[in-house]
Amino acid sequence: MYALIEFAGKQFRVEEGDSIKVPYIDDKVGSKVTIDKILYLDDGKNKMVGDPVVKGVKIAGEIESHGRGRKVVVFKFKRRKGYQKKNTHRQEYSILKVGKVGKAKKESVKPVKTKSSPKKEAVAKNKTAPKKAAAKKTTAKKKKPAVKKTSPAQPKETKE
Repeated sequence: MYALIEFAGKQFRVEEGDSIKVPYIDDKVGSKVTIDKILYLDDGKNKMVGDPVVKGVKIAGEIESHGRGRKVVVFKFKRRKGYQKKNTHRQEYSILKVGKVGKAKKESVKPVKTKSSPKKEAVAKNKTAPKKAAAKKTTAKKKKPAVKKTSPAQPKETKE
């Protein structure tokens, strides 16, 4: 049985008991993590594809350790300008141990009833009828007075 999950913006193919290297999780070693975004689940018999996620399924996980990756050199330069910058960077990561795949519990939400007077209930029942859509008011646009276009001025004849 395996699953395709999305965790911290990245996708992983995991099986029960796998350890995966994920971006750093700001939590203590040994703390529990639940993964909600399951994109695909294959249990041998059934294959479930999410739209975009498989609903009602969660995967439990536990943080095993934290670490830092290899040093990466970041070198910036602009040719013929005398500009050079050298920087280094070490990306932090966490090792996550994948636990059991389980179905999420449905949380039942009971509607809260408030006490109201019988008159308000009767008015509320009458207001459930569909409302008529209000007609849009159309306003005529004012037209600008037409300006006559004249041909370019002809040169005037002068008396000499």
